[in-house]
Amino acid sequence: MDFLNFLEFKITDFIDIILVAVLLYYVYKLVRGTVAINIFIGIVIVWALWKLTELLQMKMISSMVGGFMNIGLIALIIVFQQEIRKFLLMIGSTNFASKRNFIKHFKFLRQEGLPTETNVDAIISACEKMGISKTGAILVIERNNSLDFVKSSGDKMSIEITQPIIESIFYKNSPLHDGAAIIQDNYITATRVILPVSNGRNIPLRFGLRHRAAVGITEKTDSLCLVVSEETGLVSYIKNGEFVLYKSLEELTEMIKKDLE
Repeated sequence: MDFLNFLEFKITDFIDIILVAVLLYYVYKLVRGTVAINIFIGIVIVWALWKLTELLQMKMISSMVGGFMNIGLIALIIVFQQEIRKFLLMIGSTNFASKRNFIKHFKFLRQEGLPTETNVDAIISACEKMGISKTGAILVIERNNSLDFVKSSGDKMSIEITQPIIESIFYKNSPLHDGAAIIQDNYITATRVILPVSNGRNIPLRFGLRHRAAVGITEKTDSLCLVVSEETGLVSYIKNGEFVLYKSLEELTEMIKKDLE
């Protein structure tokens, strides 16, 4: 019986270590490239010092550091407000909670004749053409997190996606070209949208406000973002606040389709 209790303790202890490691990894991913990374490292050092003093039974300094850790919790919530919000959004956007993944198993519930799958081929073809003409553009594809909080800053639309429609929106003389276009399912639901701009230090200096806005919206939500640079004509793909590398537009198309499943 004692052996079984010992074995159970060891198994639960191992699971505990794994869960803590996974949690720290995701927290690190959230704060990587921001000023908060220095605060995160400082917290880890103070926490390690606290546990070391407890282990060595240094009661005075252990109680001081422990008190600091307890009182500093409220301050940490304020400091890491954006990171905590992003973390909660990430948890809420898991496959288990995904509306898109749930509904796709019940295709018979959809109304026939109404397109629901995003026409990724048309989007990429439009980006390719705009890249050749060096027409700047930013397209945000909504997934599980609602983008209503940014749609209100632009003009609401309901236009089915086609290559010519996307190109006409971002044509330099179009009144709708300034700002981002929001895509939901197979429709452009808003244009001239103002996006939150990221202040992350990990964004290369060669990228301008469009790319920073793309990083900003994908940091705060689980949306996908495509940016066409008007300087180079290159198409950038941003997801989870990071630039995703690809070898060809065909590979990019498949990547986006997979991310939308």
